[in-house]
Amino acid sequence: MILIVDLCWKEDSLSRYEFVSPIEEIVRRAGFPSRTRHFASVQDADLSGAAAVILCGTALMDNFFAEHLERFEWVHECTVPVLGICAGMQAIAAVFGGRIEPNAEIGMTDVDVVGPDAIFSGRERFSAYELHSFAVTPPDSFEVLAVSERCVQVIRHASVPIYGVMFHPEVRNEWVVTQFLGQNTGTDAG
Repeated sequence: MILIVDLCWKEDSLSRYEFVSPIEEIVRRAGFPSRTRHFASVQDADLSGAAAVILCGTALMDNFFAEHLERFEWVHECTVPVLGICAGMQAIAAVFGGRIEPNAEIGMTDVDVVGPDAIFSGRERFSAYELHSFAVTPPDSFEVLAVSERCVQVIRHASVPIYGVMFHPEVRNEWVVTQFLGQNTGTDAG
């Protein structure tokens, strides 16, 4: 089971349909069962039954999650792979000691792979959709795997399978989610 975490300002907000539902659909099409929880209601039982966790993005002006970073402390002790998307990457970086900084971008950008990882499926460069008001300065315990002209795009913890992507793979790069799932759950994610 894949735990999908909704980072939108409130449970069942309209933004859920733009940022969470597409991830649910990608996970379903990849053949994985899933459960979705709002970040304010994630419990130990949700985590213990998960094969991996995906922290979804939020709307451009929705930074409510950043006021409640204590709700993400569980990531430090998480024993399964984690993928943070946009706001999810920001939450991961912040709880590990990185910084969330203003950096607004909307639209397509070119992403250059600067560190090897199977999650990229052999790609050295790809286009991705950006929709964020903030970017991150990664913590020291994370490696930078990909960058764009304006910000760090992909990070990975140096010793455990915790990833963050600043772009929104649910828009034009679904392969990132399926590669993460297949690479980190020990199954073929199609």
